[in-house]
Amino acid sequence: MLEEMNRTPAHEKSTADLVADLTGEIKHLVQDEFRLAMAELQTKGKRLGLGAGLFGFAGVLALLGGATLIAAAVLALALVVPGWLSALIVGGALLLIAVVAALVGGKEARSAGPVVPEESVERVREDVETMKGGGHDRTQS
Repeated sequence: MLEEMNRTPAHEKSTADLVADLTGEIKHLVQDEFRLAMAELQTKGKRLGLGAGLFGFAGVLALLGGATLIAAAVLALALVVPGWLSALIVGGALLLIAVVAALVGGKEARSAGPVVPEESVERVREDVETMKGGGHDRTQS
């Protein structure tokens, strides 16, 4: 089809041929844009995957660093009290902090309300009603 398009000047083609040529060009354009979009998404997906992996790795290292600091706190307190008591004190303090964080987090989660985006849903309902109303007005006129 492209060979035929290039051989015959546009002013000598019928309207049907021009429409067919245009359809073919649009098809090729859409295919090229789709390939470009796929390549871009693959590149971004690879970067996102690498970033997520590094972020997870950082989280694991932070967890291990926190555990090491907790061990250091136990060892430092063991200089003043017996080791078993220092571990008990630090463990109890961590559990107390965890309970407070859980209570505050639960309260925040409950106050957030339902997960449904209520404002957006209401706007969509209004749009649907507007379109229904517009359709009725046109049929009645």
